[in-house]
Amino acid sequence: MTEVGPAPGPDPVAPDLLDTSDAGPAALRGGALRSAGYVAGLLLSLASAPLLIRHLGQVDFGKYVAVLSIVAVVTGFTEAGLNTIALREYATLAPGQRERAMADALGLRVTLSAIGILFGVALAALLGYDSTLVLGTLLAGIGMLLQSTQMLLSVGLQGSLRFGLATVSDLIRQVVAVVLVVGLVIGGAGILPFLAVPIAAGTVSVLLTGFFVRSIMPLRPSFAVGRWWPLVRDTIPYAVAIALNAAYFRVAIVVMSITATELQTGYFSTSFRVIEVLIGVPALIIGAAFPILTRAVRDDRARFASATARLFELGILAGTLMALAIGLGAGFAIQVLGGDEAAPAADVLRIQGLAMIATFVAVACGYPLLSLRRNREIMLANGAALLANIVLTLILVPPLEAKGAAIAAVSAETALALFTAMLLRRAEPELRLPLGVLPVAALAGGVAVGAALLLGGPDVLRAAVGSVVYLAVVGLLGRFPPEIGHALAARRMSESPR
Repeated sequence: MTEVGPAPGPDPVAPDLLDTSDAGPAALRGGALRSAGYVAGLLLSLASAPLLIRHLGQVDFGKYVAVLSIVAVVTGFTEAGLNTIALREYATLAPGQRERAMADALGLRVTLSAIGILFGVALAALLGYDSTLVLGTLLAGIGMLLQSTQMLLSVGLQGSLRFGLATVSDLIRQVVAVVLVVGLVIGGAGILPFLAVPIAAGTVSVLLTGFFVRSIMPLRPSFAVGRWWPLVRDTIPYAVAIALNAAYFRVAIVVMSITATELQTGYFSTSFRVIEVLIGVPALIIGAAFPILTRAVRDDRARFASATARLFELGILAGTLMALAIGLGAGFAIQVLGGDEAAPAADVLRIQGLAMIATFVAVACGYPLLSLRRNREIMLANGAALLANIVLTLILVPPLEAKGAAIAAVSAETALALFTAMLLRRAEPELRLPLGVLPVAALAGGVAVGAALLLGGPDVLRAAVGSVVYLAVVGLLGRFPPEIGHALAARRMSESPR
């Protein structure tokens, strides 16, 4: 007689990636992917911008930029940090609650964007824009709504650490926009079709992202206004913090326009154009770990402390590397942007580049604070740093001109990093930040700069050599982030033949 064993039980449920040891390397790969996608998007924009400028001419291009500036201002107010707050809720809520919260967030996003469109169109009309530009503001605003919706839908991808798909969606939107711009230039189009380009690009990205998240995110918005308050309550302080942070360098330019010569203001503005492009990189790299932090706050404070310490160390090392590359490559960057006339701006950029270290640290401490729901503290830290920037700019610009403004900006960003770290320690008294990484980064940076200067040659070559030497020294000192090794090992295993 054949014995019959026990009936097999149900298959065990696979653990959520956020709760496993693979989450860290996945987030690191994700941050690298998002950064690479960001750079690729910039290169695409640079490829189409000269064509657009030459086609429209200075007058119409100025009108085009003015309309997009109105839409950008409106977007800044209506985005209001909602995507980041939604990502935190996605990572912490149980599945049933998560779907409802995301539907509410989607409804709030559509409503805020619609209000923003109406405000932008009204503003364009009040400013005396002609009917073509007012209609163009409406079209560009609709494109903004579609892009904002796509970004909120991508919360599902970021919350599940599927950064590759999120990057694909963003890149395809930019590719569609560039292809349409080039096609319109070839077709001899006027200004209005160019302002409608974001609608087509946004539609493609919304459909693509919706397809990617169809099983993990609701695609139908909820307009249950009574449930919106928790999202709005959490979003407002963080939105104010974002607005204050975005004002740093722009406030310095405004103050310089009053207290310095036009030439010195131009030098600082040219340097600012480089920093403006790079300032978003820390959030892409560090922010990839945000879902891990929020889950750890809910379930495992020891893991939260460990992850926060690792992010702080990564911030110091990555920020120093970026500051090093900017300092060594400043001459090349300024030459590309402004030619020989802008050459003095290179020294300004070398000073401003140091702010990237503080920016990485502020972001590495800011996301843990946001995970702890310390939104008010983040707002206060950014407010204090902005005040410091205004005061220091007023003091330093008269004697030092553009370099004084750069020193003020670096000092304000350093103050923000210190404030944020202090507030984080206050919120989590048991947390220990690995300050031992500071001398390591300083030593590696000093060796790298020395090697690059001894080598000589073009700035691009010196920046490349300095970066390689820096990474080598960090590795030799044993402070190379182990997550990078794990991520690379996982990558090699996935590519190796079976």
